[in-house]
Formats: sequence, C-alpha cells, structure tokens
Amino acid sequence: MSFSTDSPRDPETDVSSEFPFDLKFVSVEDAQMAYPPFKNNCLFLHGNPTSSYSWRNIIPHVSEQVRCVAPDLVGMGASSKPSISYRFAEHAQYLGGFIDQVIPEGKLILVIQDWGSALGFDWAFRHQDRVAGLVFMEFIRPFPTWDDAAHSKAQETFRAFRDEPTGRKLIIEQNAFINVMLDRGLVRKLTAEEKAFYAKPYEKEPLFRWPNEIPIEGHPPDVYERASNYHEWLLETQVPKLFFWAVPGRIVSAEKAQWYLDHLKNVKGVFVGKGMHFLQEDHPHRIGTEMSSWLNNL
Repeated sequence: MSFSTDSPRDPETDVSSEFPFDLKFVSVEDAQMAYPPFKNNCLFLHGNPTSSYSWRNIIPHVSEQVRCVAPDLVGMGASSKPSISYRFAEHAQYLGGFIDQVIPEGKLILVIQDWGSALGFDWAFRHQDRVAGLVFMEFIRPFPTWDDAAHSKAQETFRAFRDEPTGRKLIIEQNAFINVMLDRGLVRKLTAEEKAFYAKPYEKEPLFRWPNEIPIEGHPPDVYERASNYHEWLLETQVPKLFFWAVPGRIVSAEKAQWYLDHLKNVKGVFVGKGMHFLQEDHPHRIGTEMSSWLNNL
C-alpha cells in the first residue's frame, strides 16, 4: 500500500472547545475514575498530558453507531489521584478494573493514541477474543533505539525528562508537559479555554512518570517486554484496523507509516494532513467521519 502527501491538509478550524457531557464516576480499587456516559462498545483511550476531553469532537461522529466510553486514566483529568507510582503496570491494572465494571462483556473497538495506545494494545493482546477492531494514531511501540523513538532535539528533551532530578524540575515544578509539550504536539494553537481545560485537573506525578515508562532500548524492562508482546501480536492479527497518520508526525513519521501499512494485516490507512502528535485536536472531524465510514463496513 502506498500514500501521497502532495497536498497535505491544514489543521481544521471548526474545532469546538465545548465539552457538553456530565461525567460519571466508577470506583476502581482505591480510586474514582471519570468518564462521560455516552448513550451508545467503543473505548477511547487518551495519552499524556491529556484526558477524555481530547475525544470531544470525534465521538459525536460515531455515537449513533456504537456505545462510546472515554475514561480519564487514573491520576489524570477528573479521575482520582491515588498515592501510587503511576507506572505502566498500575495504569493497566486500573484500566482493566474500569473495563470489568463498565464494559464487562461483549466485543470492543479500541480508539487509542499515545499512552492510550500502549494500554489499549496491551489490554487487547491479553483479551484477544474481545477485540472487534483497532483505531490508532501516534502510537507507542517498543523503540529499539533512541533514533527510532525521537529526532535529535526531542531526544535531548526526553533524556532530560528521564533524569530524576532534572525531570522532576521540568515536569513537576515548571509544568513542562502542559506549558510546552502540549503546544509542540499541535499545528493549530489551542484556545485559552482548551488550554485551561487540559491544565486545571492535573496531578503532576503521572505526567512525570509517563516519559520514564517509554520502552526505549530495552528500558524499562517490564514495559519493553509488554510492548514487544503486543507489537508482535499487532503485526500478526487479522483484527480490522484503522490507522491515522500525519506529516511530519512525532513518533510516527511518513516513512514509519508506510512501513506499518506494508506490514499490518487488514488495515486501512488514512493520511489526515499536517499534524504532529495530538491528531485528535488538529483533525477531529476527518478522524470522526473516516471512523464512521469504517464502522459501517466492519
């Protein structure tokens, strides 16, 4: 499969900042996890440093076709901030508990990005009989080298994040993920209302822990092993897939997108245009309409 980037689309301009949903809460272990109770089994999983808010313009495109559930990961958004280390395994445990309570049976379509992709792929690998489809973009995989994980300037930033004292100063004290990294992951500029929504609910510890969990060059070993397992499964499974990508992208370049289009089975690739990391904010309506069409053909 091949693609063209001759006429990349600009970010969409009609992106709403409104989040007109009342949150529901479910008790998972020692925490309360928040999610909007959409009426219609599609599970939307966000990444760092966002929340279910990032799906607000996409869900309305498909909510008449499927039941949509979009939780805030534990420690993030409106969910509780328990006193835990926020390592990948703990997030996976809380997510599993959430799914067991809110969607205890039936098939799931996972719509995933960033750390939501790692958690979603990991859950799918361990519950293969429940997976009806995968929709993903800017996804986390095992990175065999730093060069595969990020370009040189980003490497410098993320190496700093993974140094305990420096990372805590940048992320905890200076709030670098909200104040800097969020903007760097977008082409368009967030409105003041959007930026405030992302910033207000945050406990900093999960924001610090996530960059330290990225599976690069075998570290951390437990996360690298889990990512390797789900990545191997992803390349072999016939589960229907919808893969969105953009240029230049952050962790999925055009070259890497082509590699996955050539190696994944039963995949439809959609080039959305100009984008960095948070494609849900730059191209939500394209993602929503393409997803709706794909759902009709499942």
